[in-house]
Amino acid sequence: MSTDDFKRAAAEAALAYVEPGMKLGLGTGSTAAHLVELLGERVAQGFDVVGVPTSEATRELAERHGVPLTTLKDTPELDLTIDGADEIDPELRLIKGGGAALLREKIVAFASKRMIVIADKTKCVPHLGAFPLPIEVVPFGKESTRRAIARLAQELGGSGEVGIRRAEDECPVVTDSGHIIVDAHFGRIDDPRQVSDALNRIPGVVEHGLFIGLASLAIVAGPDGVITLEPGQGLVEQPRKIA
Repeated sequence: MSTDDFKRAAAEAALAYVEPGMKLGLGTGSTAAHLVELLGERVAQGFDVVGVPTSEATRELAERHGVPLTTLKDTPELDLTIDGADEIDPELRLIKGGGAALLREKIVAFASKRMIVIADKTKCVPHLGAFPLPIEVVPFGKESTRRAIARLAQELGGSGEVGIRRAEDECPVVTDSGHIIVDAHFGRIDDPRQVSDALNRIPGVVEHGLFIGLASLAIVAGPDGVITLEPGQGLVEQPRKIA
């Protein structure tokens, strides 16, 4: 089976936690896209849910698959958010933002009673930081903000590059909220809370991709099947073989 098959298996397993009438946060990225597609199939069969998309890409995908949508203005409190991640550590602390939707993803997750993260097994790591940390910043003063982030990374022992994410045309990637993304190679992050607090003190930083204390469950699929993880508890269900 391919990595994409594992992503779809994790998304399918997450549907067991979706109940009729739920107000859902719909994540962004390749794994979350499988969830939206599978949810659309259930909606077509009469399943009653409504979702808040975390990006314009997810909104378009949900509309294409017939998933009813709302907004946080009309529905400010959600039952459940299901989203992917770029890295997941044993405490279910996450690095997110590879799809440049981290600000809306975090807002939607925070508005939810519960967050479930879905991923293929390669996203599980003993320590965060191999994946560069996405940081959303305002365009004004972006170079000064980037330099401040680079100084912080150096102070915390990081030695990697801190650069503005660029598209194929070399222009900065612009988020749905009109901001840009800085990718910071902190290296191994032993204290995610320390990094989070320090980034929040830098003017110009809107939000960062460290998701701490938001995910209560991870559903991970790999060659051995689907496993369910809780913070600090490791495996809580035996692997379920993927059909």
